Amino acid sequence: MTKKILLAALLLSLAATASAFDLVDSKGKNHKLSQYKGKWVLVNYWATWCPPCLAEIPDLAALHSNKKNNLVVLGVAMDYRDPKDVLDFAKGQAIPYPIIMGDDRAIEQVGPVRGLPTTYLYNPQGKQVAYNVGILSQEAVQQYIADKKKTSAK
Repeated sequence: MTKKILLAALLLSLAATASAFDLVDSKGKNHKLSQYKGKWVLVNYWATWCPPCLAEIPDLAALHSNKKNNLVVLGVAMDYRDPKDVLDFAKGQAIPYPIIMGDDRAIEQVGPVRGLPTTYLYNPQGKQVAYNVGILSQEAVQQYIADKKKTSAK
């Protein structure tokens, strides 16, 4: 019985913290979920050494750069030794979205990393509506959003 109560409390605390993140990117800019009201927000945990993470960068960049999507991508770099290496890598890849140096605080605010890449998606109302462990494509994200828009319009 105690384990069930502890698990329920943990899930509630995860839901509470995940609904209001406040992350600082590599340029010192704050990214609060509340500032993105009205936009979809995709938070992507990744690492420079992770082949599936690298494979999805072009799709994430396209999602972020296409203003018709009404979507913001935030990249959270994990498992790194030197932040400069991550930033040099991101610059070399021409990543257009903000890069956040991941740590335990980021994980507490957004959600757990069960593998890389792990992605969380928030709807325009700021509610976490999906997460994915593994590679994502631009088409899959756009289809998910289109499907959500259809069901909410009914």
